[in-house]
Amino acid sequence: MNSAPTRPVTAVILVAAGSGQRLGYGMPKAAVPLGGEPILLHALRGIVASGVASQVCVALPAGDDQLRQLCEDFRVELVDGGPVLTTVDGGATRADSVRSALAALEDGTEAVLVHDAARALTPEAVFHRVAQALAAGASAVIPVIPVVDTVKTVAATRGRDLDIAPELVTGTAPREELRAVQTPQGFSFETLRQAHQAALQFDERQAAAVTDDAMLVELLGVPVHAVRGASQSLKITTPLDLIIAEGLLEGPLGARWVEG
Repeated sequence: MNSAPTRPVTAVILVAAGSGQRLGYGMPKAAVPLGGEPILLHALRGIVASGVASQVCVALPAGDDQLRQLCEDFRVELVDGGPVLTTVDGGATRADSVRSALAALEDGTEAVLVHDAARALTPEAVFHRVAQALAAGASAVIPVIPVVDTVKTVAATRGRDLDIAPELVTGTAPREELRAVQTPQGFSFETLRQAHQAALQFDERQAAAVTDDAMLVELLGVPVHAVRGASQSLKITTPLDLIIAEGLLEGPLGARWVEG
């Protein structure tokens, strides 16, 4: 009988440096209340509950003492043997924040999960699926869910068409081949380090085109595997997202135990 593969020493980078302007609270997104507690606290608890991390490094808005204090207070909740919790100043972009956190990971880290604090209700099972794929030999793995909407490509209209509509359909993407990508995204430490090192050479246009860490790894030519995500892993970006997340928290079973 084959035994399960040994999990690599894993750190989780929690990206929590977003401004949260679209939520309209006038505070960083990670500090916005969800069910009476900051979004960041829900995200931290989910990571720790999954048990996949030996270290959690949180990238916070530079100079935000309130969120740093929240992380300090959270250490009190950690039982003996829980992950090491560290914080770093996030950068001007998401990639900058991830690079700052990468530099603060402990020696001996073999795998890294990059997670968005805005996906604060991600079920533990999603962390487990990503970690298991890394243990089985993947260099990069992302959680995904099927796209249920029809997706079309468009271009800006020109000439007389401008009086009709601002955009014109140029094609319809095959929905069965499309997936919506979530976090945590998992990588071998060396793969992620190399991807971010290469990204330092990007010009402004190239940097702006990169939307997640998996895309950086794809540009290296490294295969990116996909595992099942969950509908509860929605990214809290708009007021409507926050309302949905509140509803998930108030559900009869609680968001983390109901797989989508």
